Amino acid sequence: MNSSRALPFESVAILGAGLMGRLLAASLAQAGCKVDVHEAGSPEAEGAAARVAAAMLAPLAESAVAPAPLVRMGHYALTRWPELLAPLAEPVFFQREGTLVLWHRQDAAEAARLARILQGTCDVVPELPAMQRVDGAQIATLEPTLGSRFAQGLFLPEEGQLDNRALLASLLSTLHAHPNVRLHWQSPREPGDFRPGTAGQPDWVIDCRGLGAKPQWPALRGVRGEVIRVHAPEVKLTRPTRLVHPRYPLYIAPKPGDLYVIGATEIESEDMSPASVRSTLELLSAAYAVHSGFAEARIVEIATQCRPTLPDNLPDVQQPHPRVLQVNGLYRHGFMIAPAVLDIVLELLQGGRSPLAARFGLPGMQTLNKSTCQEAGTPA
Repeated sequence: MNSSRALPFESVAILGAGLMGRLLAASLAQAGCKVDVHEAGSPEAEGAAARVAAAMLAPLAESAVAPAPLVRMGHYALTRWPELLAPLAEPVFFQREGTLVLWHRQDAAEAARLARILQGTCDVVPELPAMQRVDGAQIATLEPTLGSRFAQGLFLPEEGQLDNRALLASLLSTLHAHPNVRLHWQSPREPGDFRPGTAGQPDWVIDCRGLGAKPQWPALRGVRGEVIRVHAPEVKLTRPTRLVHPRYPLYIAPKPGDLYVIGATEIESEDMSPASVRSTLELLSAAYAVHSGFAEARIVEIATQCRPTLPDNLPDVQQPHPRVLQVNGLYRHGFMIAPAVLDIVLELLQGGRSPLAARFGLPGMQTLNKSTCQEAGTPA
């Protein structure tokens, strides 16, 4: 958002205090807007998909399942995240040490297929740092504790990660401390509860409720994911490591305090029951296959969540009514693309158009609904 231009409105109600709701609330408050945040749950974000995530910022690695627009958004986020983290009330772990991709001999054919996909991504999105093929000695240099377990791998330079829960907590502290923000917990609301632009009402309503918005956005679906957190002081990996697997894009993401996030299964289901034995065994076996030190790790948490997903697996911003925006569909790429989605929304709110959306190749997010812009007081 161009900070030199004043916002064309004074107040906003944000529905949902997950990742996107908190980022929008903090950004709009910093821009001088009065913000009310309504969240059906508690401050701990226990219902948010962002709480059950590894928060990896890996556009090239994710291109195995993500199209070029998401890759461009992810590359943008790598430099945008430090700017978003800098003004927060508490520090948040952030690193850009790259991603290491490994495989066992029996998965060599799948690894070759993955390498072709990643190379194709580099050709389409040339601003990405080039993929590097590494041998056993180079792998041992990157991750000394892996020793000689792997003979080949891929290294994806400059990819990153952050601590998702520390970020959610720091955003919460920032919002609590900001005089322009009022937080309403256990306050389930929907856009129809407001009459934005009328006396005593916010100027805009922004719906960031994820799957909670499904009654108003029926195309949304949940994609189930299971993630395990372990405490493994014997392991000492320094960067996110991915293991080629015939069914899941498996990863191990090291966090501060010898914590590791191991994930993630991907199941087309909105089932929120506990993780299955099969999924748990597969995730833990994959971690053990990367480093035998995981055998002595302590399981801190086995968590399940459903990611809000649209039919094309891309995010979207819709304006169903004047002065109402719906922001949704971040799927499995929430932290990787959240800064780009945030800045697209801010551009739309400020001027009715988003040059960023055009740059990323997202035609459906380039302008607000022209039939409602004039009523909403935002240039069409």
